[in-house]
Amino acid sequence: METKIALKALSALGHESRLAAFRILVQAGPDGLPVGELRERLDIPAATLTAHLNILRAAALVNDQREGRVIRVRANYLQMNGLLDYLTENCCGGVTACGPAQTCAPSKKASR
Repeated sequence: METKIALKALSALGHESRLAAFRILVQAGPDGLPVGELRERLDIPAATLTAHLNILRAAALVNDQREGRVIRVRANYLQMNGLLDYLTENCCGGVTACGPAQTCAPSKKASR
């Protein structure tokens, strides 16, 4: 990951509501959440959530997909893991036992 991309991602996560939204989406797993449910969990106005999601999208930390009338938002695990790798690539002078044990690979939930 390039420094410029890492800075954009870190900046996007540098707001309480955006960080909370991203953490909720990471916890939701690969199925993500409908925007309305995410808004309810965060208890913020729809327009505010839209603005925050636009910043997270621009940093490639989330992506969304329209499903009929619903927009489903998902965490971008590849981007998240890339950021973690970038932050820890020189950890302990390159000693491999020092960094995180593994990257996040969410397990697939059963279809609903």
